[in-house]
Parts: sequence; structure tokens; C-alpha cells
Amino acid sequence: MEGAAGEGADVTPERERLTTALRELRTRTGLSLAALAERTPYSKSSWERYLNGKAVPPRRAVRDLCRLAREPEGRLLALWEIAEAEWSNRAARAAPPRAEPAPAEPEPPGPASAPAAPPPEPGPPQRPPGLPARPPLRHGRLVTVLASVCALAAGSALSAFLLLPHRQGDRKAQASPSAAPAAPGPRCRGAACEGQDPMQMYCGAGPDTLTTERTTTGARVEVRYSPGCQAGWARMWGTRVGDRLEMTAGGPTRRAQTEDEVDTESYVYTVMTAARPGAVVRACFRSASAHAERECVDARVHGAARSSPPR
Repeated sequence: MEGAAGEGADVTPERERLTTALRELRTRTGLSLAALAERTPYSKSSWERYLNGKAVPPRRAVRDLCRLAREPEGRLLALWEIAEAEWSNRAARAAPPRAEPAPAEPEPPGPASAPAAPPPEPGPPQRPPGLPARPPLRHGRLVTVLASVCALAAGSALSAFLLLPHRQGDRKAQASPSAAPAAPGPRCRGAACEGQDPMQMYCGAGPDTLTTERTTTGARVEVRYSPGCQAGWARMWGTRVGDRLEMTAGGPTRRAQTEDEVDTESYVYTVMTAARPGAVVRACFRSASAHAERECVDARVHGAARSSPPR
């Protein structure tokens, strides 16, 4: 999808590796941005974003640039898959969690309303002459009513005060976001990588190239090693249908073969084999030509590489 990564976003190491490789291909083609736009379905401004790391390009854009530069697609597509997967994970982590509506808080009860004023009492009956006057009772009733009102108001205020801190704490607990998941890393290490695909296991991000050799047919053979996965693999390109590749680090032998014309235009690589620092990795190429001999190269992990004669 065009513009997968938003403009202005931080350029991650995965995207930086992809962007650097794309710029190298564009330099090799000698084409300007306008010329790229004429030869592909993408605009000049889109290519500017892709080549400056402002956006992860579509897969088709990567393939188109490889075609124009006459570069096998395998390495660039592997870099693209890693960069696109990294951006997808970041986007998923950055998505704000759906906020659940906070439960409605009951309002603290207000002060109790004063009871309605009592109906006016009938006037004192006519007293017979000579009887003493009756003392008034209105003042005592008013004092009792006011005391009841004050007691109810004080009780309501105390209840609201005691409940308020707990509700605020609940609200803070609900608002605290969950911890973001860790960024994806290698999915295997050492023996767990034996027989696994280096790209699917995220071991193909920034590996060490132990050696690169040119064969008698013009094909290239390369031995790669991932320190994070503690495993190595071999790959070849510029091959013909039927060319074969083998590699081992003293354990199982891993094989790959150029199956069809599509493979001849891309990288063909073996699955991984576990290899610790100091181990010697051997890769052997055999051409599809009749009576072809094996051409082998040895490389020491984190050491110098040495070529062995064809055999």
C-alpha cells in the first residue's frame, strides 16, 4: 500500500536498510525521479518518499526498480518484507486502545429539603375570663426541624467524602494503558534455527556476509551468518536452471536449487544451519552443466574466509 508509513515518522533500522538499497539501485539505473515515474505506475512525489525513507514502498515498486536496475529481486524483497513487517507491528502498537465509557457516578445527595411549613394553627380559642394565657410552642418545633436538616446534610457530605477517593482511584486504574508489546526480534536461536527459513525467522535482518565468490559460470555464491540467531545459510544468484547449492557447518547439509526461470532472476538460498562463533561454514556450488565439478568456499564465523579449489 502506498505511503504505508506516515511522513515524518522515525526511520527505523529496517527501513533504513531498505531505503539505502533502493537508493543504490536508483543510482545504478541513472534515472531521475521523473524518469522513474514515467516507467512505473508511481508518481515522482511517491518515489521521492520511498527513496528518502518517508514511506515504505509497495512491493510492486520494489520489483519495478529491481527490473530497471537489472537486479535480482530476492535481496530487496527480503529487506522489504522485514521493513513492512516492522512498520505493521509498530502501527498495531501505536493504535490507541478503545476507551470504555466510565460508569456514571451517582451525584452525592444534596442537603435534605426542609419539610413543608406546617399549616397555620388555628388561633387560640377564646379563653374564659380569668384563665392564664397558654405558652407558645412554635419556637420549639422550628429548632427541632433545623437540627434534623443539619444532621442529614452532614451525613450526606461525609458519605460523598468517603466514596470520592475510591472512585477516582478506579477511574485512574481504568485509564492506565496496558503495556505495549515488545518489538519483534529473531524467532529462533542456535539449534532452534536448524532447517528454518532465515527470512521467516527474522534472521535475515542485517546479517554478516562471511564471503562472496564468483563461480566459473559467472554465478555468485555468498555465505551469510546471523549473530543474533547464531545460524548461517548460503545463497546464489546469476544462476541457470538446474544449478545447485549445498552448505554445512559440520552438521546437516542444507541444499537449494534453481528450479525455473523465475529463480534465475532472483536469489536462491538454503535454509539455516546452527553455527557458533569460530565454526567453519562450507558452501559448494555445482552447475547444471554435464560433468560439472563442485566449487566450494569455506568461511569462518567472525573470521577470514578462504576459498577451496573446485572439486
